[in-house]
Amino acid sequence: MTLIITICSLLLIAYIFDLTSSRTRIPSVILLLALGWAVKQLSVFLGIQIPDLTLLLPIFGTIGLILIVLEGSLELEINKSKLPLIGKSILVSIMPIIALVAGLAYSLQYYGGASLKTCVINAIPFCVISSAIAIPSVAHLRKSNKEFVIYESSLSDIFGVVFFNFVALNATIDISTFGYFGLDVLLICVISFVATIALSVLLSKIDHHIKFAPIIILVILIYAVSKEYHLPALIFIMLFGLFLGNLDELKDFKWSKKVNLETLKTEVSRFKEIVMEGAFLIRTLFFLLFGYLIETEEILNAETFIWAIGIVGGIFGIRLIILLITRLPITPLLFIAPRGLITILLFFSIAPTQMMPLVNKSLIIQVIILTSIIMMLGLMANKREKKESKK
Repeated sequence: MTLIITICSLLLIAYIFDLTSSRTRIPSVILLLALGWAVKQLSVFLGIQIPDLTLLLPIFGTIGLILIVLEGSLELEINKSKLPLIGKSILVSIMPIIALVAGLAYSLQYYGGASLKTCVINAIPFCVISSAIAIPSVAHLRKSNKEFVIYESSLSDIFGVVFFNFVALNATIDISTFGYFGLDVLLICVISFVATIALSVLLSKIDHHIKFAPIIILVILIYAVSKEYHLPALIFIMLFGLFLGNLDELKDFKWSKKVNLETLKTEVSRFKEIVMEGAFLIRTLFFLLFGYLIETEEILNAETFIWAIGIVGGIFGIRLIILLITRLPITPLLFIAPRGLITILLFFSIAPTQMMPLVNKSLIIQVIILTSIIMMLGLMANKREKKESKK
């Protein structure tokens, strides 16, 4: 009973963090990590024995990633007027990953002496924007900036995970490897098309009082099975969300005549609410658990702090250049490049034989905290500028 009371209390505190973050501009991830860490210190002080919870982290992280990308893609509009924004989002999500991986991998190889492939694998986790942190943090921004962040962070998640798996799962990388990868992308697109149609029909036809839980379970199942066969499964999640979020654009297709679009749109609206609620719960549990597993010495590790400063400097330096090239607004987009859930998941996905001493939990934590603090300060400054302009 004590455990239930504790979990419920922590979730309610996290909800308060989420409610107040739009006013304080403090990213909820910082507060959640601090809360999880405080619970750990309290349990140690009181002598409470808690079993090892490390194995739960990748489970919460994977489910959280699915729900967060699905939530983001359900919010996106796809039409001709959005094509320039989508094109810029793709560019701004891909180019920093490539530039950061190249620079960081070279630095890791120079100072760590590992193979180039190992250095690339260890560099990728730092190069992916966390949609789990970025999307909730921009709810107060104007629509164009909010849409851009949703597109960019979701695409960054997808490209980052696909890039990581491509490098990590292939012993050698040559022309045939790219050929097989192209086939994998084509296959997941076909699977996405068939699964999306099937799930949409189920969503419109099921008249049982329990209908959304099976759909979400099926989405997670398709993702997990695709991952088992090393397919870029996040593509399916994003395509499924985009399909459901843009039903108005499908009126001219023959498929739309097989279902009642108005009924389906009503069900999608309810489904979206369930996904948002689920994403909040899983995201909260993930960061609370990660904060609980943080050791104080890992945060204060001076040896990795210099590396963390260098990586964060590279992240925002490259981002500034890309934003200038694409002529996107520098403020507040420059500051919205947090690292978080994906960085942690990819770090824990590195095989023991490919891990480097330079890339450790301390470095991961410091980069996450520094990028979140910079985002917080940038959003606070943007809020003050808006108030001054109104005066």
